[in-house]
Amino acid sequence: MDISTLLVGGIPLVAVVFGLVEFIKSFGLKGHWLTGVSILLGLAFGIAYQIANAGVPMSFAGWFSMVVFGLMLGLVASGLYDFVDTRMPKG
Repeated sequence: MDISTLLVGGIPLVAVVFGLVEFIKSFGLKGHWLTGVSILLGLAFGIAYQIANAGVPMSFAGWFSMVVFGLMLGLVASGLYDFVDTRMPKG
């Protein structure tokens, strides 16, 4: 898969995962659970995005790259959430 395709699709997906984590936070989930949810959402959306664009992979390398892309989405969204949460005033 072309890296520009991953970047173009990845940036909006990070925003979607971040937004969903914020939505789930409104139900009272916090701490490490939010980090876990962020990674799971990133995995799910990352894998779905790559399947939608390139189809179901037929090799281990294809599946591995999909999982790495999904983990990257979740970790970036989680890191962004932690960054904003610690720097924004409470209230």
